[in-house]
Amino acid sequence: MNAQPTAPKITKESKNKIRVEFERTPLKERLKAKFINMAFLGDVIWYIFRLCLLIGIAYIVLFPFYSKISGSFMGKDDFVDVTVMLIPKNFSLDIYKFIIIENSYFTAFGNTLLLSVSTALIQTFICSVIAYGLAKFKFKGAKYVFAAVILTMVVPHQTLQLSMFMKFRFFDIFGITGLLSGHATVGNIEAINNILSKINIFPAEATSDMSTILKGIINDGAINLNNSYWPLIILSLTGIAFKNGLYIFMLRQFYRGVPDELEESAYMDGSGTFRTFLQIILPLSVPMMITVFLFAFSWQWTDDFYTTLFFTTNKTLLMPDVVAIPESLETTYAGASLYYSAIRNTCGLMIIFPLVIMYVFLQRYLVQGIERSGLTAD
Repeated sequence: MNAQPTAPKITKESKNKIRVEFERTPLKERLKAKFINMAFLGDVIWYIFRLCLLIGIAYIVLFPFYSKISGSFMGKDDFVDVTVMLIPKNFSLDIYKFIIIENSYFTAFGNTLLLSVSTALIQTFICSVIAYGLAKFKFKGAKYVFAAVILTMVVPHQTLQLSMFMKFRFFDIFGITGLLSGHATVGNIEAINNILSKINIFPAEATSDMSTILKGIINDGAINLNNSYWPLIILSLTGIAFKNGLYIFMLRQFYRGVPDELEESAYMDGSGTFRTFLQIILPLSVPMMITVFLFAFSWQWTDDFYTTLFFTTNKTLLMPDVVAIPESLETTYAGASLYYSAIRNTCGLMIIFPLVIMYVFLQRYLVQGIERSGLTAD
């Protein structure tokens, strides 16, 4: 059989010769050969399509924010002026001023910051420990434990609303508080109150009089933990707080990708399990833990389910309490509904503004954590 003819090989000299001949041709011919062809036309159409698509998506995403930001700087008259669209005619900072002063924005900011940071740090560490155990250790019932973790992601928290409220309203562990209530008397309340008042366990707003807690032990045989940070802290310590199932799943997928040889080397050097976890595994998972911390912090920062569930009084101001119409801005003119809507939108912008600033500085870690989370893995 005859051998198949091979295609001629293009050498470096041939490429140089073609380039020299192309450069010697007139400019008009070169431009015609480069731009008047189907390949170039296809690239132009694809570029225009992508540009229009990105502009449309950017408009859909950014326009609501721009309209809310623009409305926050408008005066009352701008909301009834048909000539005003997105650019304020009567520029005013009254909305921001009275939200900060009358709605106690900075007080709510400080309380929410303390609550969000503390719960986010606790949840990040506890979920890391749980996820590491599920990823690296084999024990009886591991599949059932992981199924319970997934179940916390599936069951709506609204179904547990009443049970959680009553649990922390009459908080008792193994009947210990009930036993103490039999030995507690009104006469020693003041002495214990003086000791507890020096220990800053509860927020200052919720503990103006610690004797109410002690009286609750005597009368109800239980402690009322509502209107304090303790319900959210206890839920975080036990790994069953809001979205903790998702954090455990993300961290478990990440730890499954960590080579076992690292741990085996540490064990051979005499390192224990917990020391190996603290000194070797945790430093490797810093980007992933930052991602979990950001998620936990952001969800707690904007949460209005647990805060309204456990904080039944107005003693502790949190971010959801900022969304209100300041008394100085109340009005009855024709555009009151639009004006009130702009005030509420401004409250929302002031709530999410710290999250935007945090994302700007930590977005690199967030992207790395999501990439390493293994959410697409089996």
